[in-house]
Amino acid sequence: MSFSYQRSSALFKEAQKVIPGGVNSPVRAFNAVGGSPVFVDHAKGAYLYDVDGNKIIDYIASWGGPMILGHAFDPVVDAVKAAADKGTSYGMPTELETKIAELAVSMAPNVDQIRMVNSGTEACMSAVRLARGFTGRDKIIKFAGCYHGHSDSFLIQAGSGAVTFGSPNSPGVTQGTAKDTLLAQYNNLEQVAEIFKQNEGGEIACVIIEPIAGNMGCIVPQEGFLEGIRSLCDENDSLFIFDEVMTGFRLAAGGAQETTGVKADIVTYGKVIGGGLPVGAFGARQEIMNHLAPLGPVYQAGTLSGNPLAMSAGITMLSHLNNNPDIFSSLAQKTERLHKGIDTVLTEKGMPYQINRYGSMMSVHFTDQPVIDFASAATGNNEWFKKFFHGLLKRGVYLPPSAFESYFLNNALSNEDIDKTIDASRAVVAEW
Repeated sequence: MSFSYQRSSALFKEAQKVIPGGVNSPVRAFNAVGGSPVFVDHAKGAYLYDVDGNKIIDYIASWGGPMILGHAFDPVVDAVKAAADKGTSYGMPTELETKIAELAVSMAPNVDQIRMVNSGTEACMSAVRLARGFTGRDKIIKFAGCYHGHSDSFLIQAGSGAVTFGSPNSPGVTQGTAKDTLLAQYNNLEQVAEIFKQNEGGEIACVIIEPIAGNMGCIVPQEGFLEGIRSLCDENDSLFIFDEVMTGFRLAAGGAQETTGVKADIVTYGKVIGGGLPVGAFGARQEIMNHLAPLGPVYQAGTLSGNPLAMSAGITMLSHLNNNPDIFSSLAQKTERLHKGIDTVLTEKGMPYQINRYGSMMSVHFTDQPVIDFASAATGNNEWFKKFFHGLLKRGVYLPPSAFESYFLNNALSNEDIDKTIDASRAVVAEW
């Protein structure tokens, strides 16, 4: 389906001349759904305003939560402006860094200290390096469909069998790197146990996981899955890393650790903690963090880490969430309302579908089987998804432009916005 967004289409053509693929992050290119991407002019509250003047209800919240309170949240904007007046970067310590670290540590379970970085990718890359340095081991276990950024260790696909070494799924990733990454299926605890068995004797440094996955749609851990991995890590003296770049400070003040009741050894953060600016972080108990430079031998550095603009945005965002915990239940209720509405629409249509939901995360999969991992997510009918996506976009609703991405609701969304989305969904499927 072609877009009627003329200015966006023209800008995309211009961008393709000077930016690879016309975008600075691949999912924005609409390759999975076809057509030209929408170019944003500005945003406020629950809405995006594109360069053609369209007002669009936003269900990605800048991919996971920077806009958990809505776009251009006034206190955050004011904090950034005030910080900018003082200077945008120093490369030296500031009191702000200590204050946001104190606040984040007070909200996050099992975290004594936290190190600020500049992205979720950097946070996850650094967390794995720290786990390897702490344990003195090389191998890691990750899960198919879980995305931890574009660091070499994470761009791995399955090998020839369940417990074999993985192989690179991107040119530029070496076989030497791939051999230390072991791949398992999400929600398959037996497979994780088998991988540990095949690599017994102290080979596995850590297991890294999205505790609630958001990069193959919203995938919820089955009962006992996270708890079982926790036990396996304890039995093998391996560390358990929660990638909470998407879930941290979004699902609850304590993130997925709080909502699942499962303890992680290292936790990575991003998105919300930056209030819309480029920020990531990783934290752990002091025993582990003491291995990090300048105290320990595990090196990690960044000129812009702890940037005053980002720290000002982050502390304002976290303070608001910490002081208003009802936001999390409000978001969950709004997500439930959307879930029930779309569920009714698709049931009335009589087509196969699955809707997964956890807190303020949700995804719709056009398949007749439960979606519990990457393989089952891939059974969805992508042609139906494309029609659903473009049909809603034509009616002023922006979903993630990929069937393998979760919706993320923001608190500025009203019940009226959600009801409009449900009505738009009904109009879309009525045309099929």
